[in-house]
Amino acid sequence: QVQLVESGGGLVQAGGSRRLSCKSSVSLFSLSAMNWYRQAPGKQRELVARVTTGGTTDYADSVKGRFTISRENVKNPVDLQMNSLKPEDTAGYSCNVIFVGQDYWGQGTQVTVSS
Repeated sequence: QVQLVESGGGLVQAGGSRRLSCKSSVSLFSLSAMNWYRQAPGKQRELVARVTTGGTTDYADSVKGRFTISRENVKNPVDLQMNSLKPEDTAGYSCNVIFVGQDYWGQGTQVTVSS
């Protein structure tokens, strides 16, 4: 069974950086897509960044130029480098992969950006 665990969250000052990692309990080959989502209190979950198996990336407008999503390896399928963090980036961040036609989610990691 695929289990995803995120790490790298925490408290950071505005303007700082964090790198989030997504680790898998099993080796994940042939992923269809790898995504990072976030959800702030009282707001809907939003797609932050996506990378396809072909390497195409896509970002929410609010993070373009500041965040970088990257494919890593079969046990660590996707990372998210976050630079120039803003208080409005405060949210729970979750990784999501599509593997053999099924959606898998991690429990999430909290990122809090102080002003």
